[in-house]
Amino acid sequence: MIVVTTPTGQIGSRLVRRLLDQDEKVRVIVRDAARLDHTVRRRVESIEGSHDDPVVLDKALTGAKALFLLVPPNPQAPSAEEHYLDFARAGAAAVARHGVGHVIGVSSAGHGWPAPAGVLSAAFAMDEELGRSGAAYRALCMPFYMENLLGQLDAIRGHGAFSLTCAGDLPLALIATRDIAGTAARLLTDLSWTGQENLPVFGPDRLTPDGMAEVIGRELGRPVTYRRMSMDAYASLLRSRGAGDQTVKDLTEAFTAQDHGIYDADWATAEPTPTDFRTWCREVLKPAVDARTS
Repeated sequence: MIVVTTPTGQIGSRLVRRLLDQDEKVRVIVRDAARLDHTVRRRVESIEGSHDDPVVLDKALTGAKALFLLVPPNPQAPSAEEHYLDFARAGAAAVARHGVGHVIGVSSAGHGWPAPAGVLSAAFAMDEELGRSGAAYRALCMPFYMENLLGQLDAIRGHGAFSLTCAGDLPLALIATRDIAGTAARLLTDLSWTGQENLPVFGPDRLTPDGMAEVIGRELGRPVTYRRMSMDAYASLLRSRGAGDQTVKDLTEAFTAQDHGIYDADWATAEPTPTDFRTWCREVLKPAVDARTS
């Protein structure tokens, strides 16, 4: 039995389908089982609740051989680190109680970064905690998600532009969530791995944001430009959306670390995943933009 958390999210939903396609027995931890696709719901065992709850984890991990753990975002959490550690401590303790042999965590690239990195540092703290569970552990270490751009569909469609905090002329490491799910599925269907390892998971491109804009424009059939946002402007945007001081600090520290090269060391050694940015734009971004237009 393989236990998957966040089975309705971008990564978890894809992972569940991949595991089912390979006839694996899957148990999911989900806040509301009704949110699962009906074709999935009838093929998995569902445990309702949150995976920071020891009672829920005890139900889910009984008889399990592996756990896929992703900490769901919570902008209202007092701090990113405490939020991640709440899930990690509960998960590590339950893994130890039930003798689960293998754990995969969704983390960030950049372990060993010498400065505070907000949400990314919180993921590193999670890895340390899960590594103490006694299970074989793989931290999937990712850079910037391509899916983050889906939050800017209106700007891309209406203004022909998207914005990030990084320099437009420096390469930005990217990953598609489908490839994160694919990597996790490969590991979970062959549990021959042992020990603990940080595994970089990076896409094949070395595009700058300006280059990304060019690719997006070609796929959409109209010009798209990249507009760099200052960190101060980004912080103001977060506050305008109700973010508290700690959330602003956690996110701006993360993007500052990204701007300063936190992903670079892992990027140099990562084996590229299959999905390039152009393919993702054609298969994911363009249909999403078109759906907003219709």
